[in-house]
Amino acid sequence: MVTRPGAFLLPIAVMLSWMCVVELLDMFNKRGRQPLAWALYCGVLLSVMAAGMQVFWPESVAGNTLAGLGWLAIGLVVALLLALIGELQRYDGRWHITINLGLSAFTILYVGGLMGFVMQLRLLNGRTASEGGRLGMLALVSLIATVKMSDIGQYTVGRLFGKHKLAPLISPGKTWEGAAGGVLFAVATAWIVFHWGATALLGSDAVVSNQVAVVLFGVLVAIAGMIGDLAESMIKRDAEVKDSSNWLPGFGGVLDMLDSLLGAAPVAYVFWVMGIVGL
Repeated sequence: MVTRPGAFLLPIAVMLSWMCVVELLDMFNKRGRQPLAWALYCGVLLSVMAAGMQVFWPESVAGNTLAGLGWLAIGLVVALLLALIGELQRYDGRWHITINLGLSAFTILYVGGLMGFVMQLRLLNGRTASEGGRLGMLALVSLIATVKMSDIGQYTVGRLFGKHKLAPLISPGKTWEGAAGGVLFAVATAWIVFHWGATALLGSDAVVSNQVAVVLFGVLVAIAGMIGDLAESMIKRDAEVKDSSNWLPGFGGVLDMLDSLLGAAPVAYVFWVMGIVGL
């Protein structure tokens, strides 16, 4: 039995996206903001499912000019229309419609859109039939490994050598020294993934053509991940909570674990789809 690329990732992405919406809604509600819950759930899940259209309908990419990002864009637009329809139905002159619509659009784009880029990385096709979905797997691994090792580098170097605060009002524990350590960890990890990981997934003849691009990939993906982390910290500060939830004891919530990945996914996608990195 042949498993389609992304068949395992898509249900995981849907589940994680759902949990992220739960956490965001809880943080919004703590500040008295009440975007339509059903519009957020439906909009985010629709966007993620649209990004994974290739899993259900491979011809949607192979034989259609919309390609992968086109389906994601359609999902995001339809999701926004759902939010608009929902606010039209409940409007009675009392609701802060502009704020609610802004929060709905933000959630749909932040969770659904960025998770859609994660799906699109996995669904990248190889240049030959023998590569199959393995190139997409390598692309996904390059994102996850680089970002998470950057997180580890930031924490480790920051604890050991951190003195200068990076963003004291948003995340007092982050330092410039930690950020530098995170970039170094990310570059080293990217080099390992694009060499040893490529050989493991695509065979011994897989050769990385541009070493400078691999270094640049590590640097920019790490920076984008840090921005994603700080952005989520800002949302938590606004909601006056320490963690997005307590679903993962010792780590916080699902969004706390995914924030850097979501922030870095579009950057990694651009590197891969434009051929800046590859084999």
